[in-house]
Amino acid sequence: LALDEVPIGAVVVYEGAIYARGYNLRERMGDPTAHAEIIALRRAAARRGSWRLHDMTLYVTLEPCPMCAGAMVNARLNRLVFGAFDPKAGAAGSLMNLVNDDRLNHRLAVTSGILADASAGLLKEFFRRKREFPAK
Repeated sequence: LALDEVPIGAVVVYEGAIYARGYNLRERMGDPTAHAEIIALRRAAARRGSWRLHDMTLYVTLEPCPMCAGAMVNARLNRLVFGAFDPKAGAAGSLMNLVNDDRLNHRLAVTSGILADASAGLLKEFFRRKREFPAK
């Protein structure tokens, strides 16, 4: 919360171990694509030396947006596990379902709602503080 970044974190898991991590860095980097999922996927691909992450699972605190969901499909990720649903931008079931769209060439297994209350609580607290103490 101290970084003034929306508190979303992601890990890519391979064979039961954390393979790569990421958290939102949009404000720090000034980069609209610096979402937790994108950073974790980039790190996993760099470590593997390939963009194909077909045998990996991504865990993230909030349902992915369309950009992140599209990146997961393009990476051929095996599975997505997320915490809180995102009714405003969710692309894994809330607004749309890009990760399981029959028109696309790859689909992911999805588990949703894991620690949803805790994940949503972090976000609510962040935005409450942001309204209470706006950046100068």
